[in-house]
Amino acid sequence: MGVVRLCSFKDDQTWNEIVQSADEQALHEKGQKNSEACSCFGQSLCGFGGLCCWGLRSEKKTTSLGISDRGTLISGNNTSTQPGQDDVSGQPVQYYISGSTQKSEGMESSTSVKEDGDAMMPSQLRNFSYLDLKSATRNFRPDSLLGEGGFGCVYKGWVDEHGTSPVKPGTGLTVAVKTLNSRGLQGHKEWLAEITYLGQLRHPNLVKLIGFCIEDDKRLLVYEFMQRGSLENHLFRRTSTTLSWDIRIKIALGAAKGVEFLHSRERPVIYRDFKTSNILLDGDYTAKLSDFGLAKDGPQGDKSHVSTRVMGTYGYAAPEYVMTGHLSAKSDIYSFGVVLLELLTGKRSMDKTRPNGEQNLAAWARPYLNRDRLLEIIDPRLERNYSVKGAVRAGQLAFMCLNRDPKSRPPVDTIVKVLEEIQQLQDMPPSLDSGGGNINHKSVNKSLSSGFWQKLGKCASA
Repeated sequence: MGVVRLCSFKDDQTWNEIVQSADEQALHEKGQKNSEACSCFGQSLCGFGGLCCWGLRSEKKTTSLGISDRGTLISGNNTSTQPGQDDVSGQPVQYYISGSTQKSEGMESSTSVKEDGDAMMPSQLRNFSYLDLKSATRNFRPDSLLGEGGFGCVYKGWVDEHGTSPVKPGTGLTVAVKTLNSRGLQGHKEWLAEITYLGQLRHPNLVKLIGFCIEDDKRLLVYEFMQRGSLENHLFRRTSTTLSWDIRIKIALGAAKGVEFLHSRERPVIYRDFKTSNILLDGDYTAKLSDFGLAKDGPQGDKSHVSTRVMGTYGYAAPEYVMTGHLSAKSDIYSFGVVLLELLTGKRSMDKTRPNGEQNLAAWARPYLNRDRLLEIIDPRLERNYSVKGAVRAGQLAFMCLNRDPKSRPPVDTIVKVLEEIQQLQDMPPSLDSGGGNINHKSVNKSLSSGFWQKLGKCASA
């Protein structure tokens, strides 16, 4: 059983090196492995050249409505497994998608991805024709484009409330139609993984996958339309309205509940790509997780992790996963800690425009999180309109999520409980204009630390 270990400042001096070297380690090992692979297989790898190039891309532009595309880092030193190859729910199978891409008329979709790339489609999904989606998006017109990235383009469309027929814009059901670029086998695997998980998992904090289209070489996915787009856009676009403190905590809580649902399954699902661009917001700022192309079934029995090829996004992936390929539910917890930091500070997880030593948010901010200086890094756009105690608790929670020892990171159900408590705190910093003066960081931290850390200590060692 893990116990909470609070690192002293001296211990933290190596944290920057651990976090910042993780990406370099993965890329170095990939280079070594690629050299060996090329010498052994030669021509057989040529057909997968596009796949290799895609695997090393950095964070790409995401769509304005949050149907996002990941930047990935791949280490070739780990066992390669197919995303979503295990059946998620054991639902009865209706028909296969394999090398043949002919559409079965009238079939709506139950999915598991087999080792040869075949899939069984979830019966609750709608099976759209390409012509229907072409019409629903007004022939994929530029003014229907919501965004684009490495995966492809995302278009706004309108379909029948209960069927697949296109309807007049502004009527029926508004949807987001995501296309798949021709990226070879890996792109198809991610398309199938998306169907495997979102096609069968239903939760208020997961984006709803409505249907799919597979005809010839065309692959499309149809999602519920998320009016407010991605959390990334709200936090980092200069033209965006500043998210209030209450909304930030609401978003963090909703996203945590989505992860809690995934981790609480009989066989946990590891999300593996938790980041701001994959957290979408509806009209009420309810957070929903999207993009399950990298999701993977977690370990079973007495196993603590699964070994897999390293994939994810720079700045969010847990260092131990990047360096070893050992993936566990606690890998998602680290990523959650990074997103919580972004919500607190308004800074990106990785930003090359910042000074050296500040480019990696987790490495830079971590020394502030368990100290009297926490409130110095709070997003200045909040203009002191936030709960002081809530900010301190959120900072301490982020500190725990970023623990170098995965076993000492809190489980997600505890994260949910702590965020629910933070949501109830209404104290605000004293106004400088009213003579309130500076905030006494020491007294605030002292009033919270004992009970708070004790609570996290109990749950992290559970």
